[in-house]
Amino acid sequence: MRQPIVQMALSNKKRVICTVMGLWMLTGCATDQLDLAPASPSSPWAPNASPTMNSGGNFSVPANPLVAELSPPPAMDIEHVYQLPELIDIAQMQNQDTRIAWQQARQAALAVGMVESTFLPMISASVIGGYQSTRTPLPYKVGAQQDLDTSSSAVVPALALQWLIFDFGQRSALQEAAKYTSYAANVTFNGMHQKLIYDVTRTYFQYGAAVARSKVAQGTLHNSQMILQAAQARRNKGIATAVEVAQAQQQVAQAELNRVVSQGAERDSWQALLGAMGISPLSRFKVALTEDKPLPEMTSPPTQAMIKLALSQRPDVLASYADVQAAASGIKAVEADFLPKVYLAGVVAGGNGRFDVQGLPPIGPQTSSSSILLGVSVPLYDGGLRAARVKEAESRAAATNEGFKKTQELAVREIVVAADTLHSALESNKAALNLVKTAFITYDAALESYRNGVGTITVANEAANGLLTAQQMSTDAHAAALIAASNLAFVMGKMTQAD
Repeated sequence: MRQPIVQMALSNKKRVICTVMGLWMLTGCATDQLDLAPASPSSPWAPNASPTMNSGGNFSVPANPLVAELSPPPAMDIEHVYQLPELIDIAQMQNQDTRIAWQQARQAALAVGMVESTFLPMISASVIGGYQSTRTPLPYKVGAQQDLDTSSSAVVPALALQWLIFDFGQRSALQEAAKYTSYAANVTFNGMHQKLIYDVTRTYFQYGAAVARSKVAQGTLHNSQMILQAAQARRNKGIATAVEVAQAQQQVAQAELNRVVSQGAERDSWQALLGAMGISPLSRFKVALTEDKPLPEMTSPPTQAMIKLALSQRPDVLASYADVQAAASGIKAVEADFLPKVYLAGVVAGGNGRFDVQGLPPIGPQTSSSSILLGVSVPLYDGGLRAARVKEAESRAAATNEGFKKTQELAVREIVVAADTLHSALESNKAALNLVKTAFITYDAALESYRNGVGTITVANEAANGLLTAQQMSTDAHAAALIAASNLAFVMGKMTQAD
């Protein structure tokens, strides 16, 4: 009898030691993971502690080919000349911002469905199974048996039903809030398309202005070369001096620099157009530029009725107002936590077991049960948690309402500023056109006078520079007027179609 007890004590001691050692090993493994981080703030990180990458303060990272896989660019016809509406159509199909907004609208719609599902009962099925084996030492040896072995096993399948029958409108309030949030996501999706239309339109006009500036720079180079030819002709006749020829050559060099800078700005504006469309920066295709696109007539400042109409259809204002309504519904949902809830529950279960005792016939009991319960949950005390949640919901609703007012004011300011900008741009374009006309006359007269020996090369160069400035200002003013008109349509909530 003494020997089995000693063996059991030794066995228990080994188990305790093994358990302690296992816990100690787990604790050590947690701190060992610090090796995954850089050794110090000034040491580079290297995967697998690679000494080759750590040497010499090399902060490069290993290449991952998976992140270099790009989406295929849209199929563009290099022979086709794309108009602005076609560019907008391509952008609406390719731009990632619209796809993100679409997914967010879908998520908001699914949230409404998830809230509606809480009105229905939840039915779940479960199966619990187990096996247990026990060995008990006998106080006396019975024949060859020194221990008594028993085993038992059971499988219990169950079907449970849970149903929240009544909650004093909490789920209805949550459903209402989810619907308002879904509405906000939907109008934001449309607003993203409106912004995309405006961005493509704006960068399209800016690209057109950059192309026009390049043409102007090329024309100015030609004019400077004509002055240089006149100076060289006068020099060959012994009329002009070497200084005049040098000044003319300097003017040509300056015009060449302007041409190079203008071409660089043209390439930058092309990339801006591709970026607004959301397509590959390596895309190449032809774009139709309408340099003589008519401008709108002078308009009066927006009236109160026009501003109210714009506010009623602007997506950002509508989305902000929907957020206010969702926050108000959120208060109702939180206030329902103070009221009781009525539940219905039901369970149907069955059991099939087996119990074996060494030397005895096995026992296989089978059981089944079913129950239906109706319960009421009444909150009594929670240390002020629900009251704090109500205050938080009210504060969130107040902040959302202030945000809505701010959105309104910003929208009104944008409309007024956009109208003023358009008015100024139209006036600037009119003045720039008159400046170009006078600059052409001045340049022609100065060049002709210099050829005939009446004027000076300094006056001719100044006239060429003045003509360049006037043409560039006219190009910029025309593009600014087109962009201002587009901006006014955008802030008024009317830029809703590709055309």
